[in-house]
Amino acid sequence: MFKYVFTIFSKPEQVWRALSSETLSVSALYIQVIVPLSLIPPLAGYYGTTHHGWQVGNNPPVKLTPDSALPISILYFIALLAAFYAIAQLIHWMSSTYGERQPFARCLALAIFSAIPLLLCGIAQFYPELWINLLIGLAGMTYAVYLLYRGVPIIMNISEQQGFLFASAVLAASLVSLVATLAASVILWDFGVGPAFTH
Repeated sequence: MFKYVFTIFSKPEQVWRALSSETLSVSALYIQVIVPLSLIPPLAGYYGTTHHGWQVGNNPPVKLTPDSALPISILYFIALLAAFYAIAQLIHWMSSTYGERQPFARCLALAIFSAIPLLLCGIAQFYPELWINLLIGLAGMTYAVYLLYRGVPIIMNISEQQGFLFASAVLAASLVSLVATLAASVILWDFGVGPAFTH
């Protein structure tokens, strides 16, 4: 399945059709695709925040200590794994509303392959320059949304019109989960899993 990771950029419809006809396994999706790709943003973020830091105006760069960056990176990785599972569960639950219920593994494939551009954009965190990360992130998000809207009708085996409504609901739920994750991170700061800056 990893062979589709880069093909999704050049031939997205072909990849969606291949995924819709294959017998998919949840464990294979996690081992071959989700875990390797979900490691990119936390590892890049760890390196970027401890070695380069970020700079606001003419102030000196702000860096995290390795001891505080490590648990944040681990929680970042766990949050990504959990988010894909939760979004796939939502897609699985909604599938019967828009057509016949699809296998959970297929719903998980839709969630992860739609998000590949965003996960690969995580490489930009090696050098956390705000405007560069913002531009790369916007480009990744735009293509991820495009992939979601193209993939839903094919993977779910529904019409384009139903696919548009389905994808819009998935996108809205994903944004809500993002806000919930941000709120959870603030709560975790109160429990000592917050950043500690170098001086």
